[in-house]
Amino acid sequence: MSTLLSNPDSSGAKIDRLIIAFTLGILAISMLFWLFPEVDLVVSRWFFSPIDGFLWSSNSFLQGLRKSSSWVIVGVILVISVCILWHTINATLTWSCLRKPIWLLSGLALGPGLLVNGLLKAHWGRPRPIQVDIFGGDAVHQSVWVISDWCERNCSFVSGEAASSAWLVAAALVAPKPIRLAATATTLAYAGSLSLNRVAFGGHFLSDVVLAWLICGLIFAILYRLIPDR
Repeated sequence: MSTLLSNPDSSGAKIDRLIIAFTLGILAISMLFWLFPEVDLVVSRWFFSPIDGFLWSSNSFLQGLRKSSSWVIVGVILVISVCILWHTINATLTWSCLRKPIWLLSGLALGPGLLVNGLLKAHWGRPRPIQVDIFGGDAVHQSVWVISDWCERNCSFVSGEAASSAWLVAAALVAPKPIRLAATATTLAYAGSLSLNRVAFGGHFLSDVVLAWLICGLIFAILYRLIPDR
């Protein structure tokens, strides 16, 4: 993705293949968790104690890690805004300068914003692990893509924080070349920790996290295909 985004002459066919790859990934992962829903329960059980519940949710370091994500996202948006302002003041604002910020901000709005939080989490009704009877709640576990009434709002499917984490990785992929590799590696570790955090806290199932990443990856790829090079 970073090579494609840094080269305005990249073939649209490459992006099309990326779109197909994300689509197939979503279908494959959805089928896996649909046919074997116990995988979600097994993974969540790794972090659960029948006596103390989801122990990691009370870890102060992990709580701080989770809270940091909002500040990091705001920081990235501020950096994008400052760059645009700087180019505007210096009369160097061109479409090539705007394309990546437009791609990132529209990806954040449409992926984690509209699709994940506005549509899926608001209407699919999947209860979080901590709400499921197996883990001490009163709800019945629901498989991926099943619309239910076991959760009324801000539900488990899919993970909004994992979706935002995927966006941070997208931002790192278009960082300036001298820091791109280091930024991407660091962000992948950070974003992966944030996503795993949600499973350890009993806030999301593994499928919620994996599908959030794939769905947002698909959105980002489609947007790149739609936003013209020039």
